[in-house]
Amino acid sequence: MQLMKFNKGAYIVVEGKMADNLYILRSGKVELQRDFAIGDGDSSHVILNPGDLFGVVSALSEHLHIDTVIAVTDCEIIAIRKNDYTSIIQKQSDIALKIINGFSERVRTLDEALTKLTFKNSAEVDASHLVSVADYYAKQNKYNQAYYAYYRYVQACPDGDGVTHAREAMDRIEPYQKAVHLDSDKNEFIRSYPDNTMIFSEGEEGSELFIIQSGSVKITKIVNNNEVLLATLKPGDIFGEMALLNNAPRSASAIAGGETKMMVVNKQNFETMVQKEPKMTTKMTTLLAERIWSLYKQLANALIKDPSAKMTDTLLIELEKNRVTFDTKQSYTFALGPEDLIKMSGLQNAEGRPALEKLMTECHISIIENHLHVVDVIEIKKNADFYRKMALRKKQQESSRR
Repeated sequence: MQLMKFNKGAYIVVEGKMADNLYILRSGKVELQRDFAIGDGDSSHVILNPGDLFGVVSALSEHLHIDTVIAVTDCEIIAIRKNDYTSIIQKQSDIALKIINGFSERVRTLDEALTKLTFKNSAEVDASHLVSVADYYAKQNKYNQAYYAYYRYVQACPDGDGVTHAREAMDRIEPYQKAVHLDSDKNEFIRSYPDNTMIFSEGEEGSELFIIQSGSVKITKIVNNNEVLLATLKPGDIFGEMALLNNAPRSASAIAGGETKMMVVNKQNFETMVQKEPKMTTKMTTLLAERIWSLYKQLANALIKDPSAKMTDTLLIELEKNRVTFDTKQSYTFALGPEDLIKMSGLQNAEGRPALEKLMTECHISIIENHLHVVDVIEIKKNADFYRKMALRKKQQESSRR
């Protein structure tokens, strides 16, 4: 740890710069600045007081800073290197639980803000939504997902208005579905899912979080009768923690991509895991920090109006997630295909396809075995920076006219 002093007006943290430390404000006041407000009642300028932390998300996720912090008064700040912070988490499980719960609450707030901004509705859903999810997948002939969602609805609402419809639909598609773990053993610690089977559906109550050991998982959401791909998770990633920690319904669905094996943690063994598995706890804290960083980036992306700019920024976020550097020319093959990119950018095919063609021309992107491939990642970065400058210039022009 190191005690640092800053004069009024000094820049302590700068957005886009490397995050080496996290900070605790010991005395004085600082202002945290970001490009946008997060949800109702929030501000893009936040005053922090003694005892407040900042830089935690970027330091733990090992990404560039997502905020700028400026000294409002002369102040003293304690700088803590990530490795020192990790040792604190490992030694004191009560602090670890507090951090995890705090991070989870932040994820929930960001997720709700993103959903309202992107989809114009609340992130909160209930069990009745399961029928809509199931109906969508049934119409798409995706019977694994449809059967799972119908089953969960009947299970949660045995006297619900849609039960007759759900049971009749289940009878029709039962011969064609391969849904798994419909009645799982709560003591089961390891679980396997075949390709394209649902792990959980948006709208169902959740009591488990998952840690991927092999395979991949797609996080999706049905919005305006369209399946939107929110993220593709890989081995080591944690998901489903919101329902476990905040007693909230699932806000999105999780679907296995390929043969997938994962560790299952429920409410009964969660605190035990935190106390007895400090390395797992540290990893979970780091992954939650990564999730918060990603949500910040997605919120910024949601504010982009131009479809090509939005898709370029989506690819840049994917590169940053995977720690790709932009100091030398290098090619890169994304895990995303053309349809995935359009869905992940929250676009409909009508506007997404021409925007994708424009992007592929501007950044020299090709399609190899249904995966997007760029010859030089620097082209993605340059294109994204150009669109950002154009958007900022437009915003400044609009402000000057008022």
